[in-house]
Amino acid sequence: MSTLAHRFERQADLVPRDKLAELPVTVIGVGAIGRQVALQLAALGVRQLQLIDYDRVEPTNITTQGYLEANLGWRKVEATASAVRQIDPEITVTLVEDRYRPQHKLGEAVFCCVDSIDARAAIWRTAGRRCRFWSDGRMLAEVMRILTVADDQGRDHYPTTLFQSAEAQTGACTSRGVIYTASIAAGLMLHQFTRWLRGQAIDADLSLNLLASELAAS
Repeated sequence: MSTLAHRFERQADLVPRDKLAELPVTVIGVGAIGRQVALQLAALGVRQLQLIDYDRVEPTNITTQGYLEANLGWRKVEATASAVRQIDPEITVTLVEDRYRPQHKLGEAVFCCVDSIDARAAIWRTAGRRCRFWSDGRMLAEVMRILTVADDQGRDHYPTTLFQSAEAQTGACTSRGVIYTASIAAGLMLHQFTRWLRGQAIDADLSLNLLASELAAS
């Protein structure tokens, strides 16, 4: 017997189910942040979820990305889809076992969770204008930055954050990460998403430094 009618009662005032019913959502990259985003989307009640990633689960992904030992060697999209279906077996999950490519048809809401500026820039050039909501999660150690574009909000600002990779801090985000920062970053992305669903203004640029206990938003 499905519990779908009751499971969303406590979040009804924060998450408009009617808007999620027909909204296709894409997560590009299901590593540290992306996997947490996918699981939180499932808990929120997304009905159509697309996962894009070409990578496989490695031992270090258990501690930093929340994968299970039983997932070792699996495609990350397969392992994440399995976890999503355990939360809600009625979600339609579409898997793309590949890097993002311009010919891929994406959802109206896109969560970009890749680990390089070059990849973000390439995805934005072809996908950014095609979606209604865009969220980009960046993380290095205990510092997070969440960039959001919702309809016209943040659309001019976001391209200015796509600096050359040579200007980035040394080290990919996956090389210096822990599970709690990934979970917090995903939560901040989903917070912007639900604000957009409720018709509220979003923060186009949000930074959180856990070590310094500093939060900045614009």
